[in-house]
Amino acid sequence: MDLPASEEPDAPAPPPGLRALLPSREFLCSSKGQLLLAESVLSFITFICYIASSAASFMMAPLIEFLLALFLFFAYSSKLNEKFKGIYWPLTDFLRCVTAAIIYFAISIAAVSKYSDGASKAAGVFGFIATIVFAVDFYITFNDLVTFLKQGGSENATEAQKSEDEASDSDSD
Repeated sequence: MDLPASEEPDAPAPPPGLRALLPSREFLCSSKGQLLLAESVLSFITFICYIASSAASFMMAPLIEFLLALFLFFAYSSKLNEKFKGIYWPLTDFLRCVTAAIIYFAISIAAVSKYSDGASKAAGVFGFIATIVFAVDFYITFNDLVTFLKQGGSENATEAQKSEDEASDSDSD
């Protein structure tokens, strides 16, 4: 009975090539991966709608948000956040989401109320949907930040308490 080529122990692994750029399946199935993918897609669609509309002056914000979401998508999927410890990734992501939600909300209101063409209205609707997605992302990121700070604060407090106890013990001797 012959084993298939994929089960042979001596079979060489296929070269990574472009497959190395693809995110892992586990990241794509995670909530963070799905949110970043939705943010990228919605930002790109909104960008295209603004280009086709008479509200083309608003196209820069969706373009920048698309590029930032795409960068963070590949940074998280390739685990750059674990390699570069100098950047506090959750705080960076939180600030990006907060500013994106506020900017999308403002330009969507302006696009829907000020311009009458269909592409502007579509950009406004996609902008409102993107606002909701960014708001969900910053809510989840904020909860992660609070949890991290509470854990970090309690660890620092116990370490400070231990050092104070040791100092008081050495003073009493």
